[in-house]
Amino acid sequence: MNLYNSKLNIQEEFEQISILKTRFEQNPNRHIGLKWNAIEAKLESNPDKILSLYKMDISGGEPDVVGFDAQTGEYIFFDCSAESPKGRRSICYNRMAWDKRKENKPENNAMDMAAEIGIEILNESQYLELQTFGEYDTKTSSWILTPAEIRKLGGALFGDCRYNAVFFYHNGAESYYAARGFRGTLRI
Repeated sequence: MNLYNSKLNIQEEFEQISILKTRFEQNPNRHIGLKWNAIEAKLESNPDKILSLYKMDISGGEPDVVGFDAQTGEYIFFDCSAESPKGRRSICYNRMAWDKRKENKPENNAMDMAAEIGIEILNESQYLELQTFGEYDTKTSSWILTPAEIRKLGGALFGDCRYNAVFFYHNGAESYYAARGFRGTLRI
C-alpha cells in the first residue's frame, strides 16, 4: 500500500471517481437527498481530495458521502467499510504512544496515518452517526478522536458495535491489536 503518492494521474482520478460513484449508487441510505453530479463537480475541482479518497480506499476504508454541510458548502465523506479498514489496523493511537513503546512497536500510529492520508479520525459523534447507516465494526474496533484530558493521562478511546449496540471503551494509547484500526472523515 502506498499512502505516500503525492499525485494521481488523470486516469487514476477518473477511476477513483468511478469507484465513488458506484459506491454512492449502491448505498443511497447514506446520502438521502444528495445528487451525484454536484459531488462529482466538487471532486473534479479538488484533485488533492481525490488523492485522499484514493488513499482511504487503498487502505480499505471504502469512503462514501454521508452528508452535506450547508454552512460551508462541503460534502462529508466517512470510511464506510463494514470493519475497521484492513490497511490501518495493528496500530497504536499516536506518535507519543508509539514513542513510549520500548518493545514490539507497531508499524505506525493512527494519528500519523490519518495525516498521511489527509483525513481526520472520526470523533465520538461522527462514529455514532456512521452507525445509523448500518452496523460497523461488529468484529473489529476503531480508534476515535480522544479528548486531550484523556490523552494527558495516557489513554485513548475506541468504539465498536456488539449486540446491536455501539460501545465506547478506553485503552492505553500505546496498545494495539490486530482487529483495531481507525476510521476517517474528509470534507470536500
